[in-house]
Amino acid sequence: MRKPFLTPIFLLFFTICAFAQERTVTVPKPHQLKWHEAEMGAVFHYDLHVFDGIRYGQGNNRINPIEDYNIFNPKQLNTDQWIQAAKDAGCKFAILTATHETGFALWQSDVNPYCMKAIKWKDGQGDIVRDFVNSCRKYGIQPGIYIGIRWNSLLGIHNFKAEGEGEFARNRQLWYKHLCEKMVTELCTRYGELFMIWFDGGADDPQGDGPDVEPIVNRYQPNCLFYHNVNRADLRWGGSETGTVGYPCWSTFPTPASHHKNSEGTANQLQLLKHGDKEGKYWVPAMADTPLRGANGRHEWFWEPDDENNIYSLDELMDKYEKSVGRNATLILGLTPDTAGLIPAGDVRRLKELGDEVRKRFSSPLARTSGKKQKLLLSLKDKRPIDYCIIQENIKEGERIRQYKIEAKVDGKWKTVCSGESVGHKRIEKFDPIETDLLRLTVINSIAQPDITDFSAYSTK
Repeated sequence: MRKPFLTPIFLLFFTICAFAQERTVTVPKPHQLKWHEAEMGAVFHYDLHVFDGIRYGQGNNRINPIEDYNIFNPKQLNTDQWIQAAKDAGCKFAILTATHETGFALWQSDVNPYCMKAIKWKDGQGDIVRDFVNSCRKYGIQPGIYIGIRWNSLLGIHNFKAEGEGEFARNRQLWYKHLCEKMVTELCTRYGELFMIWFDGGADDPQGDGPDVEPIVNRYQPNCLFYHNVNRADLRWGGSETGTVGYPCWSTFPTPASHHKNSEGTANQLQLLKHGDKEGKYWVPAMADTPLRGANGRHEWFWEPDDENNIYSLDELMDKYEKSVGRNATLILGLTPDTAGLIPAGDVRRLKELGDEVRKRFSSPLARTSGKKQKLLLSLKDKRPIDYCIIQENIKEGERIRQYKIEAKVDGKWKTVCSGESVGHKRIEKFDPIETDLLRLTVINSIAQPDITDFSAYSTK
């Protein structure tokens, strides 16, 4: 007698459970979507030591102040040229080191006297941050600011901490924290809406040695990506400076901040940074960064003499692109303005080659489809030697796909050409060329209904 009554109850129960599971899928905050959509950006490193004529030494530069800050004299500085070069590569955002390890500020600061006001260049009236932001807006690039406060060789700050002991050091520590907060306020209020505020090495713990900068960014730049302190990271470093991330690469993470004092450098933490956590409750997507001048054993974020032949080759850059953007990460290339204030000609040419090659390979699919299905068929007009497919899912609804495969119809039979785990914003699958006119994407496992916004095929042969 009870069976007809209980069956609808159980059905309702299972329906509610399934709905609840779908509702608990981790999703990005609205401002994080622009990180994925950008796919590639640039970071420009510029500081006093670019002009000292010697190769950069990180250890020394963090400890020894530059004796003569008037060596800073870029007579042909042209931020339009910088941004045009980045745009030609396909970058959608650009970031400038407004201050780095020397503590020198590239803007007209009213709180940090060690800034553009102190030098003879442009009679102390220069403001490279303003020039940079104006150029970004001129060329349709989203501007971001990089703030280096972890080290300050002029003020004796090492790893956020004022050197010394006793009350003198404690007073300097408190003063430095307030200085950092005031500098962040200037940068957040003077230059319009920013894409990102990036703290070099983080901004540390506001309950400890670090400044309390997150409320400042939230107040004045509510749509800005925040990277990062011990409490929050809107994105994460992808575990290396190779311009690549591991696979699978999930956008979710077990904690809201990607770095912790007690876990930095541990094997488990490094693996989390590289791969994320598919069960993570927080959306903390990956960044893959690398300097353009990283070939032949070099790895230079700043311009240095005798590095003209150490630019990554086009093949190397395309490999990085496919192993970053193609693995659900955002690629950031480090670009190096020189002593004249320009991106060197060889760097400009290579960036243009990169942009042209990305567009050549991926701007014109042979066929494309989408849908909220476990299986999608992709029909081509005729048989072609396919060697790439792209999959994208609607990440506004989270990363739902857990396992998939792509098959090609060959001689009347389905042949698997590739398979994988994470998709996220974009998965670029490269495989040996196979001639076909019909492809099939099958989602083997998912945590909710797949929502595939793009399944497309390409031929580079």
